[in-house]
Amino acid sequence: MPTAVPALVPSATLIDAKPVDYLILLVYFVFVLGIGFIARRSVSDSIDFFLSGRSLPAWVTGLAFISANLGAVEIMGMSANGAQYGLPTVHYFWIGAIPAMLFLGVVMMPFYYGSKVRSVPEFMFRRFGTGAHLVNSLSFALAQLLIAGVNLFLLGSIVHALLGWPLWLALILAAAIVLSYITLGGLSAAIYNEVLQFFVIVASLLPLTLIGLHRIGGWSGLQDKIEAAAKAAPASAGVAPASQQLHSWPGQALTGFHSGFLSVIGIVFGLGFVLSFGYWTTNFVEVQRAMASNSISAGRKTPIIGSFPKMFVPFITIIPGMIAAVLVTEIGQLKNGGHPAGGASGKGVAFNDSLLLLMRDVLPNGLLGVAITGLLAAFMAGMAANISAFNTVFSYDLWQRYIRKDNSDDYYLRIGRLATVGATVIAIFTAGIASGFSNIMNYLQTLFGFFNAPLFATFILGMFWKRMTATAGWVGLSGGTIAAVIVAFLSKDAFGSLSTGALPLSGQGASFVAASTAFVVDIALSIAVSLVTAPKPDKELVGLVYSVTPKEARTDPLEHTYPWYRRTVPLAGVALVMVVILNTLF
Repeated sequence: MPTAVPALVPSATLIDAKPVDYLILLVYFVFVLGIGFIARRSVSDSIDFFLSGRSLPAWVTGLAFISANLGAVEIMGMSANGAQYGLPTVHYFWIGAIPAMLFLGVVMMPFYYGSKVRSVPEFMFRRFGTGAHLVNSLSFALAQLLIAGVNLFLLGSIVHALLGWPLWLALILAAAIVLSYITLGGLSAAIYNEVLQFFVIVASLLPLTLIGLHRIGGWSGLQDKIEAAAKAAPASAGVAPASQQLHSWPGQALTGFHSGFLSVIGIVFGLGFVLSFGYWTTNFVEVQRAMASNSISAGRKTPIIGSFPKMFVPFITIIPGMIAAVLVTEIGQLKNGGHPAGGASGKGVAFNDSLLLLMRDVLPNGLLGVAITGLLAAFMAGMAANISAFNTVFSYDLWQRYIRKDNSDDYYLRIGRLATVGATVIAIFTAGIASGFSNIMNYLQTLFGFFNAPLFATFILGMFWKRMTATAGWVGLSGGTIAAVIVAFLSKDAFGSLSTGALPLSGQGASFVAASTAFVVDIALSIAVSLVTAPKPDKELVGLVYSVTPKEARTDPLEHTYPWYRRTVPLAGVALVMVVILNTLF
């Protein structure tokens, strides 16, 4: 007789969910898949699949814009940072996001939307030609596969924590769910799910924050406990003083720099300018949502509308991480240099587990189900955004331009769906890379330094300096990327065990330095090469370079008739004032 195959027996679960929690989760998944089936009816050609037919209103694309980013980076990464570093993590929002989002809406969206390009790499092709386009397309596609793996790893971790299944099985299940609705409905399914996911995420994290604060005596109680924990921590753990954890400036707990002055420079230039503008203004994952809007005015307002909820996200991501560091026993031990067993991965507790363990300790059943649903929603939103951007760039910018140029629209629609399947499968394997980092933000910031910082340098110089040439575009982009990779591998821990430690850089400050180096090298090479090569004539740069594009081509002719709260610049001004106030208060 053949040997019986042993049944798959779940291991001990991290979260003790009850039937009511599973019921809430099931209802959510019914809605998610339902949206995919409904969105499928509106997909008749490739523009519908990849860009929602450019038909969505600003409030929908604005919420989708922020929800697409409200994935692993925001939820697990920022709570991990809150637990490990404290309040300076707010710089990723108030310095490292809002200003760049406003710049994208006011200055750059008119060029993206007005040129009717289907992707950011396609804009690069029109401005710089084949060389820069191919470098950008390949690097962007690789980045999306790696970052989708981050979201998938954390999504699989939730399933593992909830059901106790092996992580590999949880990854496959999580990937299948995301794949189903994107393949059915394309970008529309992703965007409408992102709007739903935004409200689910807020509904799940806000009670966690409020209950957690109540448990420790409010904000003053949190301050007292962080001060006591910092004093009691052994010197070998390298825990930052409480004063550095409880104030956003100068942010030394985050950067790892001993000098407060250098820390401010690193945050303002490395994070606030290079990494932030590089991510928000050139990352097609975000820009794609604005491109799906129904007018140039709606496209410009998309990131600005998104900036308002974005500036308050720290209160439901970073604060819970800070609470976990003093309320959850395992996170406190980890911060003090210990190695507690368990965690979502089963390989030991990591800072990425902060939110899960806090949920376990403070939420009653029912609310626990809402919180689990919110986390799954966040990771699905992030992964769906990565996959939907990847399939557009792969289909249009790589397959159509370099492999099969003159096929029917139906053919490219099929290629897009196949690319979605392929990217999801690959993400299962790239999730394994993400699993090697205790704090996922270290990995993500390293990737952003590689791919976004040099791209921003090329974009910003090419958009405002008409003398920049096509050769300079691909040389600068390649040189900047290589420079960032070299700095990351020479630093202490920017890329895990592969880093050599030759440079005395550690923490996320290493990523700031790598990104700054990429920006400077890219700019220097681009200027040098441009001065010895021939530029395009002005007539070929209209709609691509600021100085040669008429104002009427960059604005909506009807926008001046709208009330102030529907106009781009006044709305951006309100957001800027609000974020300055937040920086002053904290």
